[in-house]
Amino acid sequence: GQARTTDDPQAIAAALAHLEVPLKRAVGSTDPFALEAVNLPQIPDAPMAKRVAPKAEAAVPPRPRADRSALDAAEAALRKLDTDRKAEEAALRRRQDELGAERQAAQAAYVDRHKAATQTLSEARAAYRKAGGEA
Repeated sequence: GQARTTDDPQAIAAALAHLEVPLKRAVGSTDPFALEAVNLPQIPDAPMAKRVAPKAEAAVPPRPRADRSALDAAEAALRKLDTDRKAEEAALRRRQDELGAERQAAQAAYVDRHKAATQTLSEARAAYRKAGGEA
């Protein structure tokens, strides 16, 4: 991530002399680019840090388990409510089906009675006319 375009004639000449080979020099130096960096800075050895034994952390007692009884009871109540509602809905559907069947039977009976009454009316009207009555 440190590469950049240059117009330094010495850097260009070094790059052309070694095509497709990355050239190096010490960071911050003005030394010429080469295959290996020269005149690297001498860094003194860093003093060794004294290792300190980590403090034994005070034993934290484990947290007591939270009481789930109220949560369990609320979940059970909701499940029961849902189950009861499903049963109620099924009973209502059964009653609706029974009422539908009863309605169809009543309609069929009405149609049959209506046909019979219409036939009786027609026969009575014909008998009345035959007897000399006017319709």
